[in-house]
Amino acid sequence: MGKQLDRKRSRGSRTHQSAAEIIVVKGSKFQHDRNPPPIKPLNAAQAEYLAALRRSQQIVALGPAGAGKTWIAATFAADLFRQGRIAKIILTRPNVPCGRSLGFFPGTMEEKFAPWAVPIAEAIKERIGAGAFEIAVKRGDIEMVPFEVMRGRTWKNAFVLLDEAQNTSVMEIKTFLTRVGEDCISVVNGDVGQSDIRETSGLLRMIELIEAHGLPVPVIEFTADDIVRSGLCAMWVRAFEGDAAPRLAAE
Repeated sequence: MGKQLDRKRSRGSRTHQSAAEIIVVKGSKFQHDRNPPPIKPLNAAQAEYLAALRRSQQIVALGPAGAGKTWIAATFAADLFRQGRIAKIILTRPNVPCGRSLGFFPGTMEEKFAPWAVPIAEAIKERIGAGAFEIAVKRGDIEMVPFEVMRGRTWKNAFVLLDEAQNTSVMEIKTFLTRVGEDCISVVNGDVGQSDIRETSGLLRMIELIEAHGLPVPVIEFTADDIVRSGLCAMWVRAFEGDAAPRLAAE
């Protein structure tokens, strides 16, 4: 399956690769010459996550904030895009407020959604460059899409990242999972212990179905011990989880 997917990407990526690597900026050519170092896992869970991304078309990553779930997925997606192995990167998350809190911000729904995608966008910019990122967004090669507008879409030859998936309903996660088309990698990130919805979490239901039916979707689980953001972040995660007395980890 993996070799077949790589061959399809290779055949279908030639035109896109030239667009991704040599981009016209104000009449001159912007050479996409970045060659960042390989992604280096900082612990065993991150190494398992990276291995799953390399071999699987769909991955679930669970765990607390600060473990690198989103950063690794975004960085891996950026590398595939930079190498011309995918044509698009789709970033989404559920339940972005659409009422009062966002209503006062100017712009389209996508522009209102953009602040929530800043950490992901920054991770991608680090790998492909800010100029290439902005052009890819304008071309529609990188999309930051509110989850509410996902229905009816199909993705092909893309890397699709669903962040904060614990806040999807069962029907919403079904909608997302049935949008995935050919030559796609999809990552579902979340923390089932941090759901903000009152109904059953779609992420929890997805995990139940994977386990019940033995579906070939790896589930990578991070714990507070895998947090790499900072000692303070790990301290507060442990405090809120009641895992241990609050303490500042040595850095």
